Amino acid sequence: MYVCSCFGITEAQVKQHAENGACTPRQIASACKAGTDCGGCVRRIQALLGRGACPRRELIDQRAPALVPLDDAA
Repeated sequence: MYVCSCFGITEAQVKQHAENGACTPRQIASACKAGTDCGGCVRRIQALLGRGACPRRELIDQRAPALVPLDDAA
């Protein structure tokens, strides 16, 4: 089934890009252009990506917050 009719990208292609490490719609767009024309498929891409395991997302989750609250800074 087509996800992006503008560029002819299928669900299988989006899933393959996700398996190869594309964790966000922006990364999918970089890999195959899906979502970069009319944008109508971005929500479907988000749904396909879901909240599954993603190596990059796991690294982000493990990292400490970049900002220190003002109360703790001194």
